[in-house]
Amino acid sequence: MFKDITLGQYFPVDSVAHRLDPRTKLVLLILYIVAVFIVKDIWVFGFIIAFMLFMTAMSKVPLNYVLKAIKPMKLLLPLMFLLNLFMIKSGHILFSWKFITVTTGGLRQALFIVLRLIALVTGASLLTLTTTPVSLTEGLERLLSPLKAVKFPVHELAMMMTIALRFIPTLLEEADKIMKAQLARGADLESGNIFKKAKAMIPILIPLFVNSFRRAEELALAMESRCYHGGEGRTRLKVLKFHMRDLWAVLIFAALIAVVVILQNTFPIDRYAADLILGLLGKKQ
Repeated sequence: MFKDITLGQYFPVDSVAHRLDPRTKLVLLILYIVAVFIVKDIWVFGFIIAFMLFMTAMSKVPLNYVLKAIKPMKLLLPLMFLLNLFMIKSGHILFSWKFITVTTGGLRQALFIVLRLIALVTGASLLTLTTTPVSLTEGLERLLSPLKAVKFPVHELAMMMTIALRFIPTLLEEADKIMKAQLARGADLESGNIFKKAKAMIPILIPLFVNSFRRAEELALAMESRCYHGGEGRTRLKVLKFHMRDLWAVLIFAALIAVVVILQNTFPIDRYAADLILGLLGKKQ
């Protein structure tokens, strides 16, 4: 179960995506999130999916490895789909039975929610798979460096993010070991309803939290013994530099956003989808 979580894990391979500057990849992720949320027509999502497949191919990360990030959401995605499908009452009625009503607006909103969640999770997963935690937090610190003028603790924030990303794989490995140890002692973690399964996770979560606090204390003592005093006067082993490939990446992504905006404003196919569905069902508006 824990092996399906790819957030914070790095896939070491030599590719164009891996060689991009971490600041460029953070900017691209922000633009990607903007593109996901400005899409108003479902069919335009094809360009977002095509771009994600293109970036996966450029990163040389196996597609099934990227899609592992969706597996932990196998319960959340159907739940979000059903909630939006039955709670949204806008548009034309497609199906009605007693208190259950399905409308075109509810169906459209449900599809949008699921597609957006999948796109956001896979995009964030691809970022961490192609960037080491140290490079990612260093890029974040460099992007937020102008905030130092207003006494914002940029370095401390970047350090906390580095530690959090660094120990995600370690905590997942420890959780897997604790689960296997509990199973070897005869613990039943699979049978029963959702409440019994949640109660069965207590013997796993308590040792995991204890180990996490102990590891945090050891890390704090190690940093103090090495006279760590924050980012004041610190130098860099590797200095970040922009290259031509970073400029091309930003330009290509900006072109994608421009194409998405033009297409959905010029060819609003999704706005007439409800009329088409009603026509196929033989219903009147």
